[in-house]
Amino acid sequence: MGLGQRHRPQHGRRGDHRHGPHGDHQAGRPPAPQVAQARHPGALRRARSEDPGSPGALRRHDPPVAEGRGLTRPACFVRPRLDWTDVSDSTAALSQVQASAVAELLEATPLIGELGRLFAEAGEEIYLVGGSVRDALLDRLGHDLDFTTSAGPDRTEELLRSFSRTVWTVGKQFGTIGAARKSDGREWAVEVTTFRADAYSPESRKPVVAFGDNITDDLVRRDFTVNAMAIDVAGRAFVDPHGGLKDLARKVLRTPSPPQVSFSDDPLRMMRAARFAAQLGFSVEPATFNAMTSMHERISIVSAERVRDELSKLLLSDTPRPGLNLLVGSGLADVILPELPAMRLERDEHFRHKDVYEHSLTVLDQAIALEKARDYKNGRPNPDHEPDLVIRLAALLHDIGKPATRGLDGGKVTFHHHDVVGAKLARKRLRALHYPKNVVEAVSQLIEQHLRFHGYGEQSWTDSAVRRYVRDAGDQLEHLHILTRSDCTTRNRRKAEALRRAYDELEARIDELSAQEELEAIRPDLDGNQIMEILGIGPGPEVGKAYKHLLALRMDEGPLGAERATAELRAWWQDQPH
Repeated sequence: MGLGQRHRPQHGRRGDHRHGPHGDHQAGRPPAPQVAQARHPGALRRARSEDPGSPGALRRHDPPVAEGRGLTRPACFVRPRLDWTDVSDSTAALSQVQASAVAELLEATPLIGELGRLFAEAGEEIYLVGGSVRDALLDRLGHDLDFTTSAGPDRTEELLRSFSRTVWTVGKQFGTIGAARKSDGREWAVEVTTFRADAYSPESRKPVVAFGDNITDDLVRRDFTVNAMAIDVAGRAFVDPHGGLKDLARKVLRTPSPPQVSFSDDPLRMMRAARFAAQLGFSVEPATFNAMTSMHERISIVSAERVRDELSKLLLSDTPRPGLNLLVGSGLADVILPELPAMRLERDEHFRHKDVYEHSLTVLDQAIALEKARDYKNGRPNPDHEPDLVIRLAALLHDIGKPATRGLDGGKVTFHHHDVVGAKLARKRLRALHYPKNVVEAVSQLIEQHLRFHGYGEQSWTDSAVRRYVRDAGDQLEHLHILTRSDCTTRNRRKAEALRRAYDELEARIDELSAQEELEAIRPDLDGNQIMEILGIGPGPEVGKAYKHLLALRMDEGPLGAERATAELRAWWQDQPH
C-alpha cells in the first residue's frame, strides 16, 4: 500500500530524462522468470475488451501490456473485424488471418502501398518487416516503419529521394536509408534496409556486414520469431517462415535460429527478451530461456552503451517487473547489474526483514503509478506523459546499500547508513553503464535522501527543517516526493495511512512556506559582493564562511531583511579570529 498521491505537485521540476508469475519470493532463489508453458492451440483465445492501461491496474500476476512511448493506438489503424489471436494450427486458418492482416494494414496506411509501388516499378522487392509488422498486429503501430528490400543502398537512396524531400543516410554503411514523409495527416519516419546476411565471429560483438539477396535469409538472422515476419507490400503476401504469427498469438518469445546460435551472434538479444517481457507481456519459451541461462556471461562482450540502452527501455515500460525478473532469473543481472540480485537477502530466524529485492520491485511499481498520477498539464492528467528514467532508477536501486550494511542489533535486523552506502554504489554502477552525469547525480542524490522523511510523523518539523528538506532536494524535490511515498510497502493499513497523512502534511507545509518564500532558491539576504563591501575584505575563504553563516540564519529564521542581516554579519565578524 503506497502513501497515496497529491494531484498537483507545486514544487520541484520533473527530470527531463527522458508477465508471468511473480509469486512470493523464496529465500536465496531467483524470482520466477517468465518462461512459456506448452499450451494447446485452443487455449489461445484472449478477451480483447480488457483495458490494460486502466488506472489502478497494477497487479502481481499477469501484468497488463504496456503501450510505451510512441506506441499509442492511432485512429488510422484499427482492426475491428480481425481476431488473429484465435489462431489455430490449420494452414487454411493461418492463411486467412494473414491475408486479412495484409489487406487491412495496406488499406489503413496508404503510404505503405505507395512505397511498395515505387520499388516494384523499379524492379525491386520491398517488405514491411520486423517490429512494424508485430506492432501492427498488436494495434500498436507507431510513426516509424521498417522495410527491407532487394535494392542496394545507392538504389534505395535514389528511390527514396523521389519519394520524400527529407532523406538521411547515416546508416548507409549498414544498408539503411531513412526518409520522412507526411501522409494522412501524420508524420511518418521510414527506414529501408537492404537484405542482410551478416556473419558473426564468436570473439567479436560486431557482425561483418554483408548484404543478402532474399527475404528468407534476412528473416532468419532476426532476434525473435515475432520480429521475423514480413509483408510483401507489392505482392500483398504475408511472409512468416518461422511461425511468428502463432508465437505472437501465444505471446511467446522464440528465436528463428537455434537460440545458442542467435545469442552467440548477438548477446544483446538476451536483454531484448527481457525488454519484450516488460513492454509486451511476452514470456520466453523454455529452450530459449535455458540458452539465456547457460550463456548469460556472454553479455559481457557487449558495450556498456548498448546494455544501458536496453536496460533503460525496459525500465521505461509500463511494467518493468517481469523483465527485471527475467534478468535476475537468467543470470544476466549478475553481469550487468549485480547489485540487483544481491538484494535477494536470505531470511532466517535471526534476520527477519522484508525481502529487499521484492520490496524494491514493489516500490518501482508504485513509483510508476505515482509518476503518472502526479503528472498534470493545464490542471488535468497529462495525456502526453513520458516515463521518467530518473525516478525509476532511483526506485529500483534505493535499497542497494542494504546487503553491505546488514547487521543485527538486539535481535533486530539493521541497515545503518544504507542510504549513504547505496548512493555510492549506485553512482559507481551507473557510471560503469555510461549513464549521463546528470542522471547519475540525480539518482544518487535521491537514494542518499530517501530516508530524510522518516521521523517526521513522530515529531513536528520546524519551518527551518522544512526549508532544509526543500533546499537539499533542489530540483529533485518532486522525484523525492514520489520516491518517499512509493517506499511504503507495509501491509499494515493503519501504519500506511498514518505515513500518508504525515507526508500530505509535509507537502502542505512546503506549499504554505513556498507561498511566502522561494524555497527552491533560498539564498542569504546578502550576496558575496555585499558581504565583501560591508566587511571591507576581498575575495577569499572568509567570504564563503560569512555566506554560510547568513544562509544558516536564513534557513532557521526565514527572511531577515538587509538591515538585520547586516547587523548579524557584523556581530559574527567580530567574533572571528583575524
